Amino acid sequence: MARDERLPRPAAEGEGRAGAVWPGPDYQRQVAELRRRVGQEIYLAEVRGDDLHLSVSFAHRPYRLLAVVDYPLPDPATHLYPHMLVLDDGRGVNLGRIARVSLERPFQPAPEQILFQDARLNEALLSSERRLSREQVHRLSRAHLGTLLGRPPPRRLEGED
Repeated sequence: MARDERLPRPAAEGEGRAGAVWPGPDYQRQVAELRRRVGQEIYLAEVRGDDLHLSVSFAHRPYRLLAVVDYPLPDPATHLYPHMLVLDDGRGVNLGRIARVSLERPFQPAPEQILFQDARLNEALLSSERRLSREQVHRLSRAHLGTLLGRPPPRRLEGED
């Protein structure tokens, strides 16, 4: 699977602090905290994407965290992390597909309520400034129409940074 260019680039070996390897220096601490919370209800901010969109979906209800398991094929190029969450709805979700896990509430949790947060995804998708100008709506509409008419979707919409 090719790397999704819309996702923030994973840290390369040696980036950041000396010897840092993706998914980040705080990752193991956060995984340990998730493991301590097995059996509790959590809220997820999941990354969703298709050929044209990349967004974050907030769960409308809490999920019970059943387990944190090792993921057998982590791959920084495709944003798959070495662990996944098993939820009470029967899904297993890779941590590379989660922007944030929190307790008590899905929106604007207090810092002590955040169990896991992918700093790169949080910055790119949750904290970044949103723009919806007439030009942006025009570009998105043309891209959608082109896809409906059978044209391949653009890798990046023109004018996007």
